[in-house]
Amino acid sequence: PPSGVSLSVQPPGGQVALGDRLVLSCEVAMGTGPLSFSWHLEGLEALLGTRPHLELNHVGDKDSGQYQCGDSVAENVPLNVTVLGERDPWAGGDL
Repeated sequence: PPSGVSLSVQPPGGQVALGDRLVLSCEVAMGTGPLSFSWHLEGLEALLGTRPHLELNHVGDKDSGQYQCGDSVAENVPLNVTVLGERDPWAGGDL
């Protein structure tokens, strides 16, 4: 069975500017057999993707959160993503 499931993110650190591109990768260190990947964002039931990589070309306000890539055998620790420049009514500029 697969083991050593890990997530990585581009840009590093999981911080991406509003409107920029985000790439999440799910890697399996060891294991054989057919793997099925399923990307989810915490709090949403919708399946975001079924490949080892998940690409969001224009991240938006609702893309912040904890992403998880579960394959058919193993679950992994969620990866935190923060979208910088979110519309926050308390974060006005230099007013």
